[in-house]
Amino acid sequence: MDEKEFRIKLKLNTIAFVIATAGTLCFPQVLNLQENTLGFTNSIFSVFVWLLCIYAVRWSLHTIDWQDKRGWRIAGILSFLFTTAMLFGVQLEAVGNVNFKDWHLWISLPVLTCLFTILVRKFWNFLGSIEERKKRLAQHIKLPVTPSGAVKYIDVLTCCFMLLCWLPVLLAVYPGFFVYDAQEEWLQVASRNFTTHHPLVHVLMLGGIVCAVHKITDSYNLGIACYMIVQMVIVSSCFTWLLIFMRRRKVAKGVRIVSLLYFAFFPVIVMFTLCSAKDTLFTTALLMLVVSLIDLGSDGAAFFASRKKMCFFVLSALAMMLFRKNGVYAFAVMAVVLLFYVNKCFYGGKIFGDLRSLKKAGEKQYLRKMLFLLTVIFASYFLINSVLILALHAKNEENQEILTVPIQQLARTYKFNPEVFEQDDVEALHEVLPEEALLLYNPKLSDPVKVHFQNQVYDANRSRYAKLWLKIGLKKPLSYVNAWLMNSYGFWYPDTVIDVYSGNQVFTFTYADSSYFGYEVEEPGYRDSKIPWLDQAYRKLSLEISQEKVPIYSMLYSPGGIFWGIAFVFAYMLYRKKYHIVVPYLMILLVWLTVILGPTYLPRYVLIFWFGMPLFVAMLLEEI
Repeated sequence: MDEKEFRIKLKLNTIAFVIATAGTLCFPQVLNLQENTLGFTNSIFSVFVWLLCIYAVRWSLHTIDWQDKRGWRIAGILSFLFTTAMLFGVQLEAVGNVNFKDWHLWISLPVLTCLFTILVRKFWNFLGSIEERKKRLAQHIKLPVTPSGAVKYIDVLTCCFMLLCWLPVLLAVYPGFFVYDAQEEWLQVASRNFTTHHPLVHVLMLGGIVCAVHKITDSYNLGIACYMIVQMVIVSSCFTWLLIFMRRRKVAKGVRIVSLLYFAFFPVIVMFTLCSAKDTLFTTALLMLVVSLIDLGSDGAAFFASRKKMCFFVLSALAMMLFRKNGVYAFAVMAVVLLFYVNKCFYGGKIFGDLRSLKKAGEKQYLRKMLFLLTVIFASYFLINSVLILALHAKNEENQEILTVPIQQLARTYKFNPEVFEQDDVEALHEVLPEEALLLYNPKLSDPVKVHFQNQVYDANRSRYAKLWLKIGLKKPLSYVNAWLMNSYGFWYPDTVIDVYSGNQVFTFTYADSSYFGYEVEEPGYRDSKIPWLDQAYRKLSLEISQEKVPIYSMLYSPGGIFWGIAFVFAYMLYRKKYHIVVPYLMILLVWLTVILGPTYLPRYVLIFWFGMPLFVAMLLEEI
């Protein structure tokens, strides 16, 4: 070893020591520790963490490509956002607000960002080496070809296998999880009194099946069970289609088998497959849309040449929009993104794969096709919605869903900083939010306050209340920030305990330490379990902190944990310039952006995290 090489090694080892030591000292800032606890600082565990950090950072610094500035920028942004989320999330979970004057927070942010950036870059290099090894092996391995008849037989068996695995759970929780606004949707059909508060397509589907079966059999439970069976068939068919798609893209057989078992047995998948909430069908349609977008990005020529693929794209996007309103907002932005890429990037062979052959046919042809497809989607959505509203005489008088964040911001400021409201401000506030409603403020859930929002008063003079919101916000901006963060942090902080309904009494129980899943059968149904022990197992998963107590495994249930896993894959694909994966990922990101502006954080709002898990894993393993 010459002197120059020795100096470089010494320098890198010194940097590794400094970064690892600083990172270990800052770790308590991202751990949800009780005040004055010595669980980390006065523990031999902290020494092990320090030694592990030194080894990992030293190993990384000696093997990373320092010239790859683009990779460092992407990894740095990802690490900064992750560190910010962890630092903010700890305080939100512990005390209900972020103390922006806490100097520990601002010292820890750059230190931990630097540490995580180095580790992320090293892990990306590791994944890249695995990909290169797989490419070399693929040159010497020929996969056996399965006869087409056998393939169709296997696909039917796959779908039936999932249904058979879900059936015992349906019997255990019979007639299924009739929860999350299910009673309200059923009542609309039963009373013929409709509103646009819930998507009318889902209202008619759910309420129509329950009422129709009840009319024939005089059993609401059987009607609810029939709806669950219909939904099970739809979801299992779409999961089977995803597995077919993975097979066509030559994803490893082992990955596909694990994916099948995951769909058949993982509790979150099973619970929501047997749940009446509109989120299940919305997420199923969203998953199919993501698959369609991957098809578009991977082989645009085949996509635009196939009527089946274009129809599949239209139907999946339309279904997604019809089953949740936030799907409309997300896809409206996605439509602009798609037009931009088709127009600017489609023909260079960079964004959507090697499609140089399309350039000869003329760029405008494909832009017109995409514009036509998007026009059909939005025109169909507005036509179907308008016809249903007119035919059902549905009332459309609610604004509180889209105003959830402003309502929470005003309510929080009124509770903790009432002195900033002048007399005129108080009078204006009470016009749209009565004082008894403001006293019900729950930092994690907007429902107690927003349900009392005076829509007609607001509609009569919107500018008056917009000025009020802006005026108070300028006086207390950090209160507004904390109000929004408290309402959404479960979607991006991995260690969140989901207890937003704590203390709320429903039909058959009162929420306590966990609100992970509704586990309810709302009236007119009732629980009639055929397999009580299995029913109790799902009750425990839904309403008790059980899976959260198991290290690592608990992250499979954490919306925030899975979100950062997906963000890692997204950033890695961006780094690898796998743009045909990045664009479909944007659709998921856009949906996520709409839910962090919603009423609370619950797994059902980001169900795509679990439904799309096999797809994300296949992407990370460079299988797609």
